[in-house]
Order: sequence, then C-alpha cells, then structure tokens
Amino acid sequence: MTKGLFEMTILITGGAGFIGSHLVRHMALSYPGYRVVNLDALTYAGNLENLRDIEDQPNYVFEKGDITDRVFLNNLFAKYPFDGLIHLAAESHVDRSIKDPSAFVQTNVEGTVNLLNMCRQQWGHDFSGKRFYHISTDEVYGSLDSGTFDETSRYQPNSPYAASKAASDHFVRAYGATYGLPVVISNCSNNYGPFQFPEKFIPLMINNIINKKPLPVYGNGKNVRDWLFVEDHISAIDSIFHGGRLGETYCVGGANERENIEVVLVLCDLMDQKLGRNKGSSQELITFVKDRPGHDLRYAINASKIERELGWKPGTPMQEGLDKTIDWYLNNAEWLERVTSGAYQEYYHLMYQEHKTK
Repeated sequence: MTKGLFEMTILITGGAGFIGSHLVRHMALSYPGYRVVNLDALTYAGNLENLRDIEDQPNYVFEKGDITDRVFLNNLFAKYPFDGLIHLAAESHVDRSIKDPSAFVQTNVEGTVNLLNMCRQQWGHDFSGKRFYHISTDEVYGSLDSGTFDETSRYQPNSPYAASKAASDHFVRAYGATYGLPVVISNCSNNYGPFQFPEKFIPLMINNIINKKPLPVYGNGKNVRDWLFVEDHISAIDSIFHGGRLGETYCVGGANERENIEVVLVLCDLMDQKLGRNKGSSQELITFVKDRPGHDLRYAINASKIERELGWKPGTPMQEGLDKTIDWYLNNAEWLERVTSGAYQEYYHLMYQEHKTK
C-alpha cells in the first residue's frame, strides 16, 4: 500500500490512545512529507474516534495490531520501510498493574523488546537517519521526599507498572549500548488533557462531578504530582524526536506540582461554575479511600536539560490546562458516555470495521 512518496515513514505505537492520538495528529498535520503509521491494538483505552478528524489525511495510515504479536510485527515491518519509531504503546494504569502485573510485563517489557528486535532486523547495520524513541514515565524513579528527578536519578520503581516501564527503559538503553541502535528515551510527569480515558485521576474526577458520584481520593490526598498538559508534552516529543541526542535521556515536566486534594478542589470549584451549581456542592462528593499499595508520595521533574539542549519548556499553567480540559469533556459528553459504557467494546470494534472499509 502506497500513498505517494514520503521523505520519512514513522511508526507511532499506541497512536489511538490519549497521548498517542495527540501525537499522531500533530505529526500528520505538521509534517505532510512524513508518512505516519499509527499502530494500536484498540484495547479499552484506544479509540479511533480520537482521530476522526485526520483519518482521510493522505499521509496517515492506521494498522490494528499488538506489539506482543511477533508474526504481526514481522509482516508490518515487511510492509513499511520505517525510518523512525515513537513508542508509546503500554499498559499504563497503576491500579490495573497491582491487580495483574503479568499483563504489564507482557506488553511493556516483551512488547518493547519485540519492537527493538524488529528495528534491528529492518535497519541492519545502517542506522543513518534512523531513530527509536521510547517514551517512559517519571514513576521509574520512585518517590521523592525533597528535590527533583533528573536524568541521573536512580531507578527505584515501587509499583508493577513502574517496574515494567523501568525494565523497558533498561532494554532500550541496552540495545543502544550493545547493538548501536539509535535510541533516545524521555521520562515524563503526569499528563492530562482532552481524550484521556476516565480511569485516570483528572478525567475520573471530571466525569464523577458531572454525574454527582463520589470523588475517591487515596489516603489523605497529600500525594504530590507534577502535571504536564498533553499539548506541551507533544511539543517536547517533537523536539526530542527531531533534535535529541542519540543515546540520551530527557526528563519532561510541567512545572506544576500539586497535591492530589488540591487538584480535586480546583476541579470542583471550576466545574461548579461551569455547571451552574452552588459553590462548594461538588466538594461534598469528595471521599477519602484506603491508600493503594506502593503509592509514591511525590514526583517532581527537573526539565532543565531539554530546555538547555532543545529550547523546550512547558507553556500551559495548571489553571489554564484544567480549564481547557474541563471544557473539552463538557463539550464531548457523547464521547465520555461511550467510553464509560459497557457498549464501548462493541462500539470501537464497529468503528474499526468501518475505518477498514474506507
């Protein structure tokens, strides 16, 4: 299958997910000379509706498949001459990793190794113009009492999810050192924004406030996260993919440290205003629940390296980002209802079948 001549063909794994869909859209629209191949297994968090607006772009291709399926990957890499790969596909929810760690090992570790092997096989010994970009998380560094994480921080994962991402980071780095594969890694702080599946903290709170359901907050709500608006993260990914030094790691943060309870209170106030409810009414929904095992107290990123080397820094203050995020969910009530309904599995299956016929 050919959609014309392209200066570069890039594979984006997990491209129908939250961050991935933003990245696919950005790359397809910003670089019309690139062929952008979106690979996604369309599990519960992958949604082709996220990309309805670009599905007819001449440089965009969707491929349904699983990075744990070696036969599928062999066929995919035989079909396309990839120049670059941006790897986002992952199991990413900590609570799910506590319930089923093995699924995280299979996707996050074995899947990553499969992709590394495919690139070695396709690229041989000629790595000129090639790049394997692995996107990871700040959770690999564990919990902070003070200071910030940077690229020299010691790995100390405390959840099965974080351990699986740490392992995948190590494999990427090892393939660079052992085989000379042209790799680069970034570790980012907590993302938020439009299209995020509502099992995650901020969209979960937004959805529950809309539906006047309890707002579950772990422990005392004092756990601190550094929040990164997804559009800022996409600009960082672009900068790293095109200009990051091979073999290097870049920490990407939003410079927005907040306690979980503080985020919930801001969301409650903003949504009371937007929904025309009495001030303070949504705060009555806050419910403190038993803390989860291995819950890291604090994450914070020092992003000075990427700013120094690539000129990137976050541009969206937390209040502005939350305001945009809430507006998106309120304006996309049908999307939110579908992804939170039991009918969603059937819905995205039918969407994929429809997409294939176009």
